Amino acid sequence: MAPNQQPDNVAGMLNENLNENLKQFQAVFKNCADIHYRQFELKTGQQGVLIYLSGMVDTDAIDLDMTRQLIESCMTENSTSAEDSARLTENLQHTIQSKLGFTSQVNWNDDFYSSVEQILSGDYALLLDGMAQVLTINAKGLETRAIEEPATEAVIRGPRDGFQESISTNMSLIRRRLMTAQLKMEMVTIGRLTKTEIAITYLEGNAGEDLIAEVKKRIGRIQIDAILESCNIEELIEDNSLSPFPQVMVTERPDKVVGNLLEGRVGIIIDNTPFVIVVPGTFFQMLQSPEDYYQRYIIASAIRLLRLLSVVSSLLLPSLYIALTTYHHEMIPTMLLISIASSRETVPFPAVVEALVMEVAFEGLREAGVRLPRPVGQAVSIVGALVIGQAAVAAGIVSSPLVIVISMTGIASFLFPSFQLGLAFRLLRFPMMIAAATFGLYGILMLLLFMLLHMLSLQSFGTPYMTPLAPFSRGAIKDVITRANRRLMLKQGPHPSKDRS
Repeated sequence: MAPNQQPDNVAGMLNENLNENLKQFQAVFKNCADIHYRQFELKTGQQGVLIYLSGMVDTDAIDLDMTRQLIESCMTENSTSAEDSARLTENLQHTIQSKLGFTSQVNWNDDFYSSVEQILSGDYALLLDGMAQVLTINAKGLETRAIEEPATEAVIRGPRDGFQESISTNMSLIRRRLMTAQLKMEMVTIGRLTKTEIAITYLEGNAGEDLIAEVKKRIGRIQIDAILESCNIEELIEDNSLSPFPQVMVTERPDKVVGNLLEGRVGIIIDNTPFVIVVPGTFFQMLQSPEDYYQRYIIASAIRLLRLLSVVSSLLLPSLYIALTTYHHEMIPTMLLISIASSRETVPFPAVVEALVMEVAFEGLREAGVRLPRPVGQAVSIVGALVIGQAAVAAGIVSSPLVIVISMTGIASFLFPSFQLGLAFRLLRFPMMIAAATFGLYGILMLLLFMLLHMLSLQSFGTPYMTPLAPFSRGAIKDVITRANRRLMLKQGPHPSKDRS
């Protein structure tokens, strides 16, 4: 039962009766097998209870038995009826606060609902008879995996640490790279049931004030029961969630987040996921990789040009094949046209049908390779493509030139640094093929113009999606198509997110 769904008989404030307080907690945590109650007695005869979630508390860091012994040692003298109970309570609170405060964060809380939320977040609560307050001790000890190389972003050169599911660990990975007080991290909690912690991080003085305010505004208006992954936040803060193009960047690499923070962007770290959101996200930003800045600028520039070529190839190669073989034979060299015609002589389907069949089969094999266990998935995706392609050509279902075109298209789609952007182009390839089969090159041109107009109309947190190409920014264009020399990059002007005039 969530804290905001308490039964009517549960009071909002605690009282001095331990049994009454304990009944309130037991009513809320009814049928919760992972809640533990450990009762103890002080030397003065005062009763107490420790309440905590198993698996959420680090018992090695702050041992519960040691804490109990510390509390018992706080009252070595037996109390008498003449002693002032208020004074004893005040002395006990002062002793616990002063001794336990050195080893952990401790808080006294008289609000019942707030105490329940702290227990669910991994703290353990101490209740004492005669006190209308709960002592909550920060002792979170959730098991996490070790820091490893990112699984979705291969590292060629650069740091090999990646984000994990712990928000505190992810925040420390950024902090160790930016040891400056300008790095700000503001915490918010979202999710009525999950109470997911989110950290908004930015470099004060680099990120624009209007961008920071817009990020806080969009996150603050999210009303949702559960946040299970960064995609739940991503869809709710995007400018146009119906567009196939991603308008925020998602990454597992801390160095990539730090690089964007230095450029004036804002990072959103979500607990329980290794993926961090960076806003604003632009088209050319998602075509860049951190390795571009770890290599010589001539090599990095050549790789960037290759990526731009792969973007065009992954979108247009099958469509061009369909348009040229169906409508525009005169544009194909004579010898190549004869070779294509002879290979398609036994194929009973038009070019668009065989292209769609091969594309669907290729995408199915790629998805199967992702879902299957890694050793099996690699064998299925590689061997399956070879076997099916060869068998389809031998059976006369598809032609050999089309198999080459589909293979080149698949290779080009692997060159996208951003997986989300690659998915968008994989999806747009199918309507482009249908347009080519319907109107030829005119259909490709019309659909391409519609796509470009849509991309030009998109914005991400006030920043045009195609910046710095449209609108044109002379200072930033030198680090888009190619990577400029580092000496020239040091003289680069402000990021578009800071200067939108």
